[in-house]
Amino acid sequence: MLKKKIGKTAGIIWAILKERNKVAISSLPGILNENSSLVNQALGWLAREGKIEYQQEGRKTLISLAESEKLA
Repeated sequence: MLKKKIGKTAGIIWAILKERNKVAISSLPGILNENSSLVNQALGWLAREGKIEYQQEGRKTLISLAESEKLA
């Protein structure tokens, strides 16, 4: 059950990144109305699949889709 929820959350994050380009990791729990633990697990899922990239801007960590995903 939890694995399915993590996968669903990963899909929602992917769609948000497709629409917004870059998002601060710290803002995702609020955007998704989910706890940070679930969001972090979903980010790990996307990172493991090579679907996201991380960038540091000052004190914020931003994520965006990997170049290969932007074309999808």
